[in-house]
Amino acid sequence: MKTWGEQWGMPNSNDAVVFIDNHDNQRGHGGGGGVLTFFEPRSYKMATEFMLAHPYGFTRVMSSYHWNRDFHGGEDHNNWQGPPHNGDMSIKGPAIQSDMSCSNGWICEHRWRQIYNMVAFRNVVMGTTLTNWWDNGDYAIAFSRGNKGFIVINAGTSDINVNLQTGLSQGTYCDVISGNYDNGRCTGNEVHVGGDGHAHFHISSGSDDPVVAIHIGAQKGSAKKVTT
Repeated sequence: MKTWGEQWGMPNSNDAVVFIDNHDNQRGHGGGGGVLTFFEPRSYKMATEFMLAHPYGFTRVMSSYHWNRDFHGGEDHNNWQGPPHNGDMSIKGPAIQSDMSCSNGWICEHRWRQIYNMVAFRNVVMGTTLTNWWDNGDYAIAFSRGNKGFIVINAGTSDINVNLQTGLSQGTYCDVISGNYDNGRCTGNEVHVGGDGHAHFHISSGSDDPVVAIHIGAQKGSAKKVTT
């Protein structure tokens, strides 16, 4: 993954639109082989987090509704089902929960905390390059976006417990995967970056969200505005 993007023979970043899924391929249409969808939320969040943290391409985030899949012979025979509807067949609107997620049959991936916070991450680090790459030779990776953001992803079967160069200035940052940055404080975990730019990361392989992401727009005690 260190060279993912143009070095893999992909189109120029300015000519590419990247996404994890869309309404067609999440139903088995349009090719592309195995496609991650909201039905696999843990892997789906990690893939979306990587996409939004990486500088390649113009990203697009999916927003879905639920349908009852019915697989026979490798094909979903309910892939024709439309959005949630009322008795008169009018489309049923989503209900918004206290955590900003949707109900009433709507998935609203764009309202998942881990995803909307990574949209803010991408906006904050825009224009920076990928630096300070790290991996464990297996399924754990990390990288900086210049001196503005840093992400660690553990998709492996073992915990990671490492000190990494973040590229960020000294301070305490909110992990925007485990919580939000709210009026200068963290509702989730905190990451302490030392004067040399290093920080310690311990990520359990069994975590529901085995990712840590920090950026200068979510620095504890900062008055910076985070744009989503």
